[in-house]
Amino acid sequence: MTTDPVPAVPSARPVSLRPEHQTSSAEGRPTVTVLAGPTAVGKGTVSRFIREHYPQVWLSVSATTRDPRPGEVEGEHYFFVGSERFDELVAQDQMLEWAVVHGVNRYGTRRDTVQQARDDGQHVLLEIDLQGARQVRQALPEATFVFLSPPDWDELVHRLVGRGTESADEQQRRLETARLELAAEPEFDAVVVNDTVERAAQELVRIMGLDPHDRR
Repeated sequence: MTTDPVPAVPSARPVSLRPEHQTSSAEGRPTVTVLAGPTAVGKGTVSRFIREHYPQVWLSVSATTRDPRPGEVEGEHYFFVGSERFDELVAQDQMLEWAVVHGVNRYGTRRDTVQQARDDGQHVLLEIDLQGARQVRQALPEATFVFLSPPDWDELVHRLVGRGTESADEQQRRLETARLELAAEPEFDAVVVNDTVERAAQELVRIMGLDPHDRR
């Protein structure tokens, strides 16, 4: 597989947040953090680690127009809504972000569920793609936007190819997409390098204003 030219990948660096984010974190107020990054960087793995070890963080649950699959639980895996209800949510400005996936079903993040979690005193983590993060930036500019980066380009290629879930052509398409996604890093408030899942999760939790050693 051809992977040249190799794009630059951010190196680990101290996190510098905008003043409004520093204030919210310092005061312990429930925050909203958006996690995005290139394909195969491990966003889902880092998010699952946080969900399993930091129950004070609420991992946002998407709304979708598709039907539930066997074993899926309403409010845990997705909020299952019909197309008409999804239209209503969009019209009422109740979707922080949404998109059509595979040209069929719609998925998105509901504003009311995010607000309810904050009202309940939980910190909110949205794990979404780059386009979704840009939509949330418009809808909720006070959120903190974190870019999850691979240690280097070769490691990203290794992770994508190692999954063995895509054909060679699909892998190449995803790598081309990853190059574009990596170029969006300057749009974010902070960069977390996913060298190990636990360390990346701890750094993300710290950005959210929580003690990474406070596991419940």
